[in-house]
Amino acid sequence: MKALVDTPVATRLEAAARRDRGARRAALGKAAAVCVAPAAVFLLVLIAYPLSRVFWSAFHYVNLTNPTVSGFARLDNFTTVFEDEHFWPSLWRTCEWTVVSVVGEYALGLASAVALAQPIRARSVFRAIVIIPWVIPIVVAGLNWTWMLTPDYGVLNIWMVKLGLMAKPYYWLGNLNSALLTVSFVNIWRSFPFYTISLLAALLSVPREILESAAMDAAGPIRRFVYITMPELKIVSLTLIFIHVIWTAINFDFIWVMTQGGPYNASETLPIMIYRYAMEDFDVGAASALAMMTMGFMLAVFFIYWYGARSSSRESATW
Repeated sequence: MKALVDTPVATRLEAAARRDRGARRAALGKAAAVCVAPAAVFLLVLIAYPLSRVFWSAFHYVNLTNPTVSGFARLDNFTTVFEDEHFWPSLWRTCEWTVVSVVGEYALGLASAVALAQPIRARSVFRAIVIIPWVIPIVVAGLNWTWMLTPDYGVLNIWMVKLGLMAKPYYWLGNLNSALLTVSFVNIWRSFPFYTISLLAALLSVPREILESAAMDAAGPIRRFVYITMPELKIVSLTLIFIHVIWTAINFDFIWVMTQGGPYNASETLPIMIYRYAMEDFDVGAASALAMMTMGFMLAVFFIYWYGARSSSRESATW
């Protein structure tokens, strides 16, 4: 008899509890929506709207100095880009600039991270010093290196001549064969500390017990580094490389500050071409079309990275 009386009461209590939980979830949802709203507005105003304008302009005639040039362009803007004699060389230089910079940054960052992970004196001081190039603004770094590389009064040319490394000063930024490589070197100098601090953090998180066990099994330093340390750095390394491939490929300011794409377009990359289309030729349509193509390349890189990371996670899960 007691069970028959208590069952409706328990049902009502359970229903009330469900309503209470639903009301709390609704209140939390409203609070979350209020908190996310500023970020959503920020994304819409500063990212979504400009991207939609770029997409719209890529398929329309848009000219900054002649408002009468308008209308649907179909694929004419893309045809203009493909038929430009500077497009394919600039695309190749963009790839060269990106590969040289990212490989150099990773190699130097890994070497400096391994060195700073060793038990040496004043290690904290060296760790603080190594980050200095990265915190220097790009404009300041570019202008200073331009001054140091000047053939007439640049200190680097003067020192190399005095040391007997060169017979006479060399115009590093004014030579067709060395301009892009010189800017790539300066970019490596400025960007490698980001790799250093990231890889150093990953190195310090490698379990010491595993390394000590490998050493007790007669595994040498190189063998321990290749078979134990490097696999532990895989995720961090792939993330760093992926981010910097995108950052470097779309980098405009470093090249513009040091060479403005010269001499004779020898260091012109796709971002420099986009600037010339928009701000020198005033052809916003062609600039937007090239920007869309660049974004397509970045998306392709992202999907390759995503697919590789997903495949790696699946393989590790099967093991």
